[in-house]
Amino acid sequence: MAAAGRLNFSDITALAPMVRVGTLPMRLLALDYGADVVYSEELIDIKMAKCQRVVNDVLQTVDFVAPDERVMFRTCERETGRVVFQMGTADPERALVVARLVEHDVAAIDVNMGCPKEYSTKGGMGAALLSDPDKIEAILQKLVAGVSIPVTCKIRILPSLEDTVSLVRRIERTGVSAVAVHGRLKEERPRHPLHLDYIQAAAGAVSIPVIANGGSLDLVKTNKDIEDFRRTSGASSVMLARAAMWNASVFRAGGPLPLETVMEDYLKHAIRYNNHAFNTKYCLCQMLRDKVESPLGRRVQAAQTSGEISEALGLQEFYQQIQDQLQARRDAASSGGPAEGLVMEGDVTTMVVRFERREYPPHITPKMFLLEWSRKEKLPQPLYETVQRSQDRSFQSVVTVEGKRYRSTLWEKSKKFAEQAAAVVFLRVRGVPEGRIGEEDSGLVCKRKREGRPDRGGGEEGSNKRRVFDAQREAGSGGVSV
Repeated sequence: MAAAGRLNFSDITALAPMVRVGTLPMRLLALDYGADVVYSEELIDIKMAKCQRVVNDVLQTVDFVAPDERVMFRTCERETGRVVFQMGTADPERALVVARLVEHDVAAIDVNMGCPKEYSTKGGMGAALLSDPDKIEAILQKLVAGVSIPVTCKIRILPSLEDTVSLVRRIERTGVSAVAVHGRLKEERPRHPLHLDYIQAAAGAVSIPVIANGGSLDLVKTNKDIEDFRRTSGASSVMLARAAMWNASVFRAGGPLPLETVMEDYLKHAIRYNNHAFNTKYCLCQMLRDKVESPLGRRVQAAQTSGEISEALGLQEFYQQIQDQLQARRDAASSGGPAEGLVMEGDVTTMVVRFERREYPPHITPKMFLLEWSRKEKLPQPLYETVQRSQDRSFQSVVTVEGKRYRSTLWEKSKKFAEQAAAVVFLRVRGVPEGRIGEEDSGLVCKRKREGRPDRGGGEEGSNKRRVFDAQREAGSGGVSV
């Protein structure tokens, strides 16, 4: 599968890219059962280009986090060297930006050129690219020249066999490492028969690996069918979508497992990696198919949280064990040891920090601890500079202490929360207590303040100097960049 550390697409069986399905839990499940390579769901370049790469020490993952804090893509060590990042793009330059963002965390980059759904085609992406071979060529050439890992693409067939062969040959000349061919026209759906002759012609026309796709309903129902599909299509490799979505143990050479076992295995990965409950629920319902109205299906449909989904499948104890493990990692990360995940952005020390009010006693805040620490060290009071983002009215703050600047990379819902997050960054960088519930009494904050009694000096909010900027008015003025 791999030569000298570079992913090779010959003679592999892969989990196909599937929107909402190809998230980390499903990819890990497919690897567990025997898939050689797993593709992410299609991720749109415009959204990914705004993401920040974050090392998640609690989950032990690498996350690509959007400005609104959604994790757009999450990967972990288990799939290193075997995960292919699929993007939706219609712009060579933007495609390269995204590819370079993720290139050190994935094994290859794939461009979606076959999805016929509107969410992909409306921006000229997916199957819309099939009518613009010049743009296909431009995107692939830009990526091949611009990243150090293999580049591939996934297409659908064109109306004529000759045009399909011509397109595949043109794609090969861009320098890509493989091409996946879904043997249906962009207007066709799973109910339409697969055009095996087109895949055969494409495979025979090029020297790079061709990955056959589209046989889940007609040709691949069990693991032994995979090799038959490979042979009859003439392709080097096979990519499975719906057959794997319904029961990922189709990759298992030892035969299929009961659906309930597969669902439990999937859910364990979802719990370990804090998968969004709605995504977990969606994938489980896809597995259930016509059993979605069974007693188990109804319990899954009724569940609203990961805990409730775990209860529906009888995994409450496993769920609680993982929650305890994750909390222990969070506690260790904030126990005053060396700060991890620091990134310097110019002269600002940044860290991914969210201010969670529930983690602190009612009358205690990180700003209060920072102020008292500054007084103890005979330093000037911390200075906060806050900007507000126009598109969603969220806030980000920088705190200056001893002439050095600190901020969280995340945006907060209020100015006060943004300042608290900035204070947390400083306190964690310096190993200073921040007042979280469960911390030992550091003596920084006196008993009167811990109990919430009035401070005649005006307290934290009255004494701190702060400046608030509108991000748009201050652009280019030397303030905090947005």
